[in-house]
Amino acid sequence: MTTLTYPEVGATRHGPLPDGYHHLRHRAAVGRGRADFAAAAAAVTEWRMHRASGARVRASAARADAQVTVAVSLGVGPLRFTAHCEVVWAEYGETRAGFAYGTTARHPERGEECFVVELAEDGTVWFTVIAFSRPASWYARLGGPLVPVLQRLYARRLGDSLRECVSAG
Repeated sequence: MTTLTYPEVGATRHGPLPDGYHHLRHRAAVGRGRADFAAAAAAVTEWRMHRASGARVRASAARADAQVTVAVSLGVGPLRFTAHCEVVWAEYGETRAGFAYGTTARHPERGEECFVVELAEDGTVWFTVIAFSRPASWYARLGGPLVPVLQRLYARRLGDSLRECVSAG
């Protein structure tokens, strides 16, 4: 187990999100029906959604579960940034599945991010990203207001990638 860099562990699961952080909430419809829910849940919790978005993922397990360590890399060639995290909770239910990871010492931010899929009563499969973060490194602080914009763009990209994963079966 690694050391998380923030005290509000698990806040993305039940809220409220803590003060003093940038908050991100993104929600997108990614499918319809139980089969799409199952496909979305597997893509999210088995790292396929992240990989489909263009991220490189190195995880200590094939599936998200508490205390699994993960390194997510984004970028091109030498301009690649890697975020080191640890899964702080995972949920596998009949109508809700997903996980959250929290930042560790080698992450440029401090905070937590969750990725959840839910099957609504009307059959819509929703994907939600909820996060709270603040800069931990000099280069994250230097990025200033650009960092939240990039986080929102990445959340949208994950939703698009998950929709593609679900369409592919």
